[in-house]
Amino acid sequence: MIGREQIIKKYFEAWLIKNGQILKDIFTERTVYSECYGPEYNGIEVVKRWFEDWNKHGTVLLWNIKQFIHQGNMTAVEWYFKCEYEGSIEEFNGVSLIEYDKTNHIVSLKEFQSKIPHYYPYT
Repeated sequence: MIGREQIIKKYFEAWLIKNGQILKDIFTERTVYSECYGPEYNGIEVVKRWFEDWNKHGTVLLWNIKQFIHQGNMTAVEWYFKCEYEGSIEEFNGVSLIEYDKTNHIVSLKEFQSKIPHYYPYT
């Protein structure tokens, strides 16, 4: 499972350093990427285009991994994300569900978001 963790770490780092060159080494040609707020990108060429377009407007400031959970050809990774996009700072916790093919390339990546700050309505 270490190989898969390194793939995810490389992917997160690509955002931090704005280097999309490694995307083709991580994702399959037919990958499906679902973002936590609705957009979905089908195919590596669309994922690369989104990466380039997003980085023209924003900067990922932090993308810290909290934990990995592996089962079969799937990995769940819990993380904290912070970015600046068009002058606004956003941050949230999240989870990605990642499915791999037999060569450890990402076939599917689904993100889920948990807004910050959390609040306690019944205290």
